[in-house]
Amino acid sequence: MSLVIKNLQRVVPIRRVPLRGRMNVVRSILGVKDFDVGIICVDNKRIQHINRIYRKKNVPTDVLSFPFHENLKAGEFPQPQSPDDYNLGDVFLGVEYIFQQCRENEDFYDILTMYNQEKLVLEELNRCTGASLQPLSRGLY
Repeated sequence: MSLVIKNLQRVVPIRRVPLRGRMNVVRSILGVKDFDVGIICVDNKRIQHINRIYRKKNVPTDVLSFPFHENLKAGEFPQPQSPDDYNLGDVFLGVEYIFQQCRENEDFYDILTMYNQEKLVLEELNRCTGASLQPLSRGLY
């Protein structure tokens, strides 16, 4: 299915081809290649606004995800009943925030992909189990 990448910011130049390639690899690894997903790249101001509205935290952040299927348990995959159900939801990447956290010799697109995969999996696990797990890379980037 489709991977939609929207760049709604102008602070950090985004090359969609490397990001799309890496995200498709992540989708294959996670076994969700048949599902639609939206990746929206935003700046600090916009991610802070979204974070304030949905998480009541008035600070910029790296990743916010909005799953399409809300009643899944940890480790479960959606069981689509119709073509419209082949949707994972949207992931907002705070690319300005992530770029500011990158170390000198790190590849920005590798970091974007890592953040997205790590945060997406942990957020879904936390939502399904009530846990409050944080990425192991927290504080490293």
